[in-house]
Amino acid sequence: MKIKILGSTKPEFKLTKEEASNFAGKAAGICYLPSTMDELFNEDIAKTERRAKMTLNSGHHSVYDHPIYNLGLVDVPKIIAMIINNEKMYTTSEKSARYTKMKVSPEEETLYLKWIDIYKEEIQKKYPKIDNKKATKLAQENARKLISIFTPSTTMEYTVSFRQINYIMHWFKNYIDQAEENDFNKKLKPYMQEFIDCLKDLYIEELNSDVKNRKISLFGIRTRKEEFGENYCINYKASWDEFAQAQRHRTIDYEIQMLEKEEYSIPKIIKGTKLEEEWLKDIKSLKHLYPQGMLININERGTAENFILKCQERLCGEAQLDIALHTKENLDRYLENIKDTNKDLYEEMKQYGNGARCTFKGFKCTSPCIFGPKEALNRYI
Repeated sequence: MKIKILGSTKPEFKLTKEEASNFAGKAAGICYLPSTMDELFNEDIAKTERRAKMTLNSGHHSVYDHPIYNLGLVDVPKIIAMIINNEKMYTTSEKSARYTKMKVSPEEETLYLKWIDIYKEEIQKKYPKIDNKKATKLAQENARKLISIFTPSTTMEYTVSFRQINYIMHWFKNYIDQAEENDFNKKLKPYMQEFIDCLKDLYIEELNSDVKNRKISLFGIRTRKEEFGENYCINYKASWDEFAQAQRHRTIDYEIQMLEKEEYSIPKIIKGTKLEEEWLKDIKSLKHLYPQGMLININERGTAENFILKCQERLCGEAQLDIALHTKENLDRYLENIKDTNKDLYEEMKQYGNGARCTFKGFKCTSPCIFGPKEALNRYI
């Protein structure tokens, strides 16, 4: 075996679309390689350009996945991050609203800072052993539900192929032209256009998925029927911020739909207390901004094995509470639906239904939480 590095990321280096197309043209030559790879990569550039154009026009676009870009997105709305993160072919590193204080609009800031203080006080009353730094982070995690999904406050690195960048820009263009002009889309479309404008130097008209009729995958167009077995399909309501956590499981497919009537996530630590009414009043006052604590319908589809992997990560005292509880709830539903129809899978899966992952056979925790196996899924934060 021989392995040769054909290219690699160089910080601050910007690959032009002409260079990216040339690299794709070289890759296309491998499919019908008459001699050696060295000869191919040293062939006359005109020959490479002809091959690149041929593959572009024929729709053989996979070779355009070889050139890779590391994009730095600054002041991007969370909704744009969620849309592009739903398209699978990427690697992302995102500034965490769970662990860092976010820059928000004046309209959001007063309530955001107010509830950081409230949650911090409630957390320290409920869990006096939690130190000040940890309490602050947990307070921010709950208060971020007030931040609009349209607030340009996210910073992220997004690593993606040349083809995928162009596909996303084309999908955004089609969405701008074709999607309904409702309140949500009136807020979304200008950011899509801004995304396109920022990357216009990489845009190639012919590099699109029109022939395959693909489009943005995030927004569902119908309610899917639930099923459970070797593959599963499940529907549930969750907040935008929980959904962003769920997207990290890239082997699982997700779609969302807006609720007909607004509903909101209520953090468990204030649920049933006098603070619940105040929280709902404050978050509802921001409904026109679509706060991250607004609930949406989520459809989740995948294999049994990938759902188990989700359980192994999310049934944990360090996981975001909302997603930990929903994962346990969905696991219980899964088990109930297969206990009489797929006994082998039921026996394999039920070992994950008795508590947090620190109770799983063979699991060794490298960063123990303060709650332990008994309280990890019964906590309030």
